[in-house]
Amino acid sequence: MNRYLVMAMRRPHVDPAMVQPHKDFLEGLRAGGTLELSGGFSDQSGGAYLMRAQSLEQALTIAHQDPAYTSGGWDITVYEWQAR
Repeated sequence: MNRYLVMAMRRPHVDPAMVQPHKDFLEGLRAGGTLELSGGFSDQSGGAYLMRAQSLEQALTIAHQDPAYTSGGWDITVYEWQAR
């Protein structure tokens, strides 16, 4: 398994109603053992989460199910992170 850093940056017209579904999505990943860390940035510009996946393609598939992405309210970027 590899680690993937998902950056979720808010767009100007983010729907506040999508914040809770996004948090629920992350909790589901955590419960399933996929999510290691998550959190928002103190300036409210967005946040990031660290997850495990077999490949970049799998990580993208997971991240693209996030309501933050599907709602169009956040720009989502996924990086394979070789953290130690």
